[in-house]
Amino acid sequence: MSDQPIKLPPRPNKIPFAADLLAGNTVLISGAGGGLGGATARLAGKLGAQVVLVGRTEAKLDAVRAEIEAAGGKAVCRSVDVRNRTEVDALYAWLNDTLGPPDILVNSAGGQFPQAAIDYSEKGWNAVINTNLNGTFHMMQAAARLWRDTKHPGSIVNVVVEPRGLHGVAHTLAARSAVIAFSNAVSVEWGPLGIRVNCVAPGLVRTDGWKVYSPEAVASYMRCNPLMDVGSAEEIAEACIYVGSPAASYMTGAVITIDGGSQHWGEIWTTGKPDYFRNP
Repeated sequence: MSDQPIKLPPRPNKIPFAADLLAGNTVLISGAGGGLGGATARLAGKLGAQVVLVGRTEAKLDAVRAEIEAAGGKAVCRSVDVRNRTEVDALYAWLNDTLGPPDILVNSAGGQFPQAAIDYSEKGWNAVINTNLNGTFHMMQAAARLWRDTKHPGSIVNVVVEPRGLHGVAHTLAARSAVIAFSNAVSVEWGPLGIRVNCVAPGLVRTDGWKVYSPEAVASYMRCNPLMDVGSAEEIAEACIYVGSPAASYMTGAVITIDGGSQHWGEIWTTGKPDYFRNP
């Protein structure tokens, strides 16, 4: 076998869905001002959905809304801190009174910072757990209660992480792994209510969130999986839309991993690889 890797062709930049896939649906997206949430929101708008953009930074939400509307879509913004249950409950009450219950919820809100776990402060740990785990729980449970009370079926997609070989962000691994476990459990509990619950686990995806990582770590990312590449926010958005939409109506309790194969080979050191683990 040649030592030279085969150069893979560029991945196609095409939307693999019918243009009206989400016509008549309301899609609620948390973290909609971020890279993955924004990409999912823009795609949902292109496919005919009424998009509800949720996040903490109004300027970012407004920018995404403007893009959706410029492309002929429909979107509204709501400034909500998903860590605050009172704000989350108010969001769903407003939504039910104005647009009706959502059809699809995509939980994309989250954040973390690279640091050795031995150095976490209590404040830093709680900040990540409260957003990535508790915030996701608030959005999920409030949606499920509304769907139950209105006898409206629903679909939840939680953006998590592929944990294998991911180092330097143990706090988000803890939070996202708990989201996966909770999603698996409630996919059973909420099945009788007509609620599907699935997760999408991206590997390395190029977004503005990379700014928190060192140049050394970022420089290594292209060689962390068998494809020797990183993903795009749009590719993750396509997975979220597929899993949440009627196209995946028989799917629940699943985790869809999109990581270029790093779950089978590769390692990601967000804090830089320690000398101890380098080859001699």
